[in-house]
Amino acid sequence: MAHPVTTLAVTSGEPAGIGPDLCLQLAQPEHEQALAHKQILVVLADRTLLQQRSALLGLDVQLHDYDAQQISSLPPGHLRVLHVPLAQPVQAGKLNPANSRYVLDLLTRALQGCQAGEFGGMVTAPVHKGIINDAGIPFTGHTEFLAEQTHTAQVVMMLAGGGLRVALATTHLPLREVPDAITPALLESVLRIIQRDLVRRFGIAKPRILVAGLNPHAGEGGYLGREEIDIMIPVLDKLRAQGMNVSAPLPADTLFTPQRLEQCDCVLAMYHDQGLPVLKHASFGRGVNVTLGLPIIRTSVDHGTALELAGTGRADAGSLLEAIRMAADMVHNERAATAINHGKHGKHG
Repeated sequence: MAHPVTTLAVTSGEPAGIGPDLCLQLAQPEHEQALAHKQILVVLADRTLLQQRSALLGLDVQLHDYDAQQISSLPPGHLRVLHVPLAQPVQAGKLNPANSRYVLDLLTRALQGCQAGEFGGMVTAPVHKGIINDAGIPFTGHTEFLAEQTHTAQVVMMLAGGGLRVALATTHLPLREVPDAITPALLESVLRIIQRDLVRRFGIAKPRILVAGLNPHAGEGGYLGREEIDIMIPVLDKLRAQGMNVSAPLPADTLFTPQRLEQCDCVLAMYHDQGLPVLKHASFGRGVNVTLGLPIIRTSVDHGTALELAGTGRADAGSLLEAIRMAADMVHNERAATAINHGKHGKHG
């Protein structure tokens, strides 16, 4: 059965980076089949910026103003744009703090559309955290920004690609702060979010989750750290008793072996650089960053703004295409789960 068409918001990210280039590539004929007509794309960007970058790249792209009342598929070479104005003109590769608020305006508008049901989900091109902070706006990343804007107490960053899904118990923290951040409450909350979203948005009926220990050799029975014994094992035992398929804390150096990974749907790493180097080695340029736990669906590319590539034509849209495909699949799975739940309630109501 064919999937219903989904409207996705695509934010173009840092205007001086490769985000606008990638969005323009979405209109190219070679990507038409990759997108498979399961989604209508609405690119959020300054229209003039896209026109200028298109000329710089030598691309022939026809831009169409977004009209929520007139949504239909566009032929190759055409792109639907929801215009958000820049503060100042942009030069490819040159950051300008004056345009930092514009970057957040893109995210805010996409989020509002998702919350209102205008968009089924949002897909984000990369932003530059440093320049936003240079503008005097506290910003640690998309994940944290969207959590704050939706009043979501706990979200989980998960990257997918290369046949792997890797979620993080902690994200952008200095390494010396990680052990104190991993509390029983945090670990339980993170695992429940992973479980719920893998079922509801990824269509996995009984997720299998492998959990990395914090310390080398998962603590070596307490000789290399007691976090596994004192914090992790009691939580994992509790969740297992409640029916979740979660492993004991496993040594991270042998967790990512083919034999182990065949037995899991997601790996939970305790900190950013414990799990992501493996995933990015397996999938860089084709990976997808997913925020679990939000009331809306959000996926993103697995790379940065690549200022040196902006306007050169060398930027690869592979990760953005994967992020769009994944968002469309997540919307489909969530709709199916909702329909099943409604059917159950209807029978018993």
